[in-house]
Amino acid sequence: MKVSLDKIDTKAPRDLEKKKTKEDTIAINEELKELQNLLYAEGKHSVLIILQGMDASGKDGAIRNVFSGMNPQGINVTSFKAPTQEELAHDFLWRIHKHVPMKGMIQIFNRSHYEDVLITRVHNWCDDELASARMKAINQFEDLLEKHNNTHILKFYLHISAEEQKERLEERLKIPSKMWKYNAKDFQEAERWNDYRKAYEDCFENCNKVPWHIVPSDQNWYKEFYIATELRKLLSGLKMKYPDLKK
Repeated sequence: MKVSLDKIDTKAPRDLEKKKTKEDTIAINEELKELQNLLYAEGKHSVLIILQGMDASGKDGAIRNVFSGMNPQGINVTSFKAPTQEELAHDFLWRIHKHVPMKGMIQIFNRSHYEDVLITRVHNWCDDELASARMKAINQFEDLLEKHNNTHILKFYLHISAEEQKERLEERLKIPSKMWKYNAKDFQEAERWNDYRKAYEDCFENCNKVPWHIVPSDQNWYKEFYIATELRKLLSGLKMKYPDLKK
């Protein structure tokens, strides 16, 4: 699947009304509470949610506003930062595999194994040949999870414009509640915008056996509605049932 991000809108469809959509999201989140409870109780399936996007694309906000109402016993969140020396001494999937969800659980990756074919390529720590080999390994890894562990994977790319990113990064310099997120390197990385776009488009083309959802994310209310809707669709389709009394 060849994707050109420049041709995909970063804003919500024009026919959607903000207030109504936010109300719909609240209603969906109520449904998700029950569906998550079913997932946890039945213990036959697991869900892996992968959130990727440029800096300030709203990954933290999506986690907070879509998942915070669920039972925390059934959800884990892992944020993947720069690898440690121990992690670098292993294959690139080693640190990822130990965080995949057990049956009954929802696991959220805030960034993921895709960083090893994104930031590494942008900074020339990984050449095209190695990136190609890693993407094949990623496809096999995701296939393993789906086919052998009943793990259902949702991959979201939070699609924002350069203008929106700039505004959000500058907010971290001005708004006290957002200053903790400030990192001077984010502005340096923003200068590599086109390189990151190219790397992401290559991922969409070569790692799409599990399809990507490219989520217009300039408006947080639509981003949250989109993610909640896709999760509800997935969980509803599992036709889960509460277990009978144990005899």
